[in-house]
Amino acid sequence: MKDGFVIGSRGSKLALTQAEWVKAKLAFVNPGIDVSIEIIKTSGDVKTEPLSVIGGKGVFTKELEEALLDGRIDLAVHSLKDLPTVLPDALTIAAICEREDPRDALVLNRDIDGETVSIRSLPVRAVVGTSSQRRLAQLKHLRRDIVIKDLRGNVDTRLRKLDEGQYDALILAAAGLRRLGLANRISAPIPPEQMLPAVGQGAIAIETRVETKTIIDVVSRLDHEATRLACNAERALLRALGGGCQLPIAAYAVVYYGQLRLEGLVADAEGKQTIRDHISGATTEATKLGAQLAHRLLERGANSLLAER
Repeated sequence: MKDGFVIGSRGSKLALTQAEWVKAKLAFVNPGIDVSIEIIKTSGDVKTEPLSVIGGKGVFTKELEEALLDGRIDLAVHSLKDLPTVLPDALTIAAICEREDPRDALVLNRDIDGETVSIRSLPVRAVVGTSSQRRLAQLKHLRRDIVIKDLRGNVDTRLRKLDEGQYDALILAAAGLRRLGLANRISAPIPPEQMLPAVGQGAIAIETRVETKTIIDVVSRLDHEATRLACNAERALLRALGGGCQLPIAAYAVVYYGQLRLEGLVADAEGKQTIRDHISGATTEATKLGAQLAHRLLERGANSLLAER
């Protein structure tokens, strides 16, 4: 076996926290192995335009995949929701780690009071920060009066802007806040019934080269079967719809007692029309279930909504 692995990671605090977590897990399952982290700057880290403008497909992963293909790194650690559903032929996902909280979280400006904290309890014409088309569409569907203001930057920057009063509330991934030790900033998790998460949200993916069998054998020990099955179904739905992470597409699968339940949603940009459905079946059919639900959504009119994009 190779003496050491080089992990590639984006340079944000959250990305490095996730890479350090993977490094510690690999060291635990392989005592004595040398694991290092190399920071790779991605397009999404250097561009300042809204994600809806620069495009979501691969914007946070392309340079990491290039480093893998060039042999500069052995593993790439991604937030699975950022990883395109179609990978280069020479690359594979060696492990999908156990999922953190997959929900979106409502984070309020501290000046907003209220006993019941929810999207529905926000003040009239509240200014909410998000850069996600998926979140925007579902927010507008719930509250037409809400003012959406674009939000970029790392988590600390986003929270600072909130605390400075530039926003009344933010919508952030609960998983990211928890991994950064900021769970105390979560005013309320948003139930999937109100806001379906992004495909793969809360899961960490470890990508490597297909040819590196020994590395795959080691990394696969970090794979969490239930998470992989759920995410495979979600990614199959997104792949069948032909969407990227910046389109108003959402999906969330739950695995229980050998069964899988997948819920999916496609919306128009303003949330005026949403098409939502679900499907259940055996976990052995996870990928097929995702494709079947996508077909059902398309039949119900999702094709026309996606064509508008």
